[in-house]
Amino acid sequence: MRIFSVTPIHVGPEELRRRQARYDALLPTGVTLDLADIGPAAPRALDTADEIGASTDAVVAALRTAPAGYDVLLPDCVLDPGVAELRGELPVVGILQLSLGWQVIRGRRSGMVARNEAIAAELSDRASAYGWGQHVAGVEVLGLEVDAIADHARWDAALDSALGRFDSSVDVVINGCSAVPVTSHHPLAVVDPTSLALRLVAAGDAR
Repeated sequence: MRIFSVTPIHVGPEELRRRQARYDALLPTGVTLDLADIGPAAPRALDTADEIGASTDAVVAALRTAPAGYDVLLPDCVLDPGVAELRGELPVVGILQLSLGWQVIRGRRSGMVARNEAIAAELSDRASAYGWGQHVAGVEVLGLEVDAIADHARWDAALDSALGRFDSSVDVVINGCSAVPVTSHHPLAVVDPTSLALRLVAAGDAR
């Protein structure tokens, strides 16, 4: 299976390599993924609703002009930009769609964490749009800048603090960024949505 992915924000060569290496380490056997940068016209962070909207428009345009020969298109973002817009037009699947959907199927109540308020609001909206809002206990905000995505120590510290704010009704917490590895040792289980989404895509191809 070949997957094509595009970043939701414009990133430099070093960050693009880091993200690609993360995918390469997570890919199940028989699956390849090629990650492309969205380009300099796109936002460089998702800090506001307007930036999230501009990112979605850019991802939709990029996926519509994706190179031929790929089996699946997977936006490199837990907000699933372009998934709703391209449904029925292209073979697009979303990281949140897959990872949260799996928790719903398993009967689990999920919490989520997000880097900032704008992303938290969009995560909640996406969950509701998928019809799964009642399965989400809420979204805790980490209060981090975009450069913390590549700073795992800062992310982990904020994540551990946020995990302590969820109540006992929560079974798992979805880490609300596709590009951050999950290394928390908190007793509450944390889902790496990218890793889970890739495994589910691969399993679906093995039907």
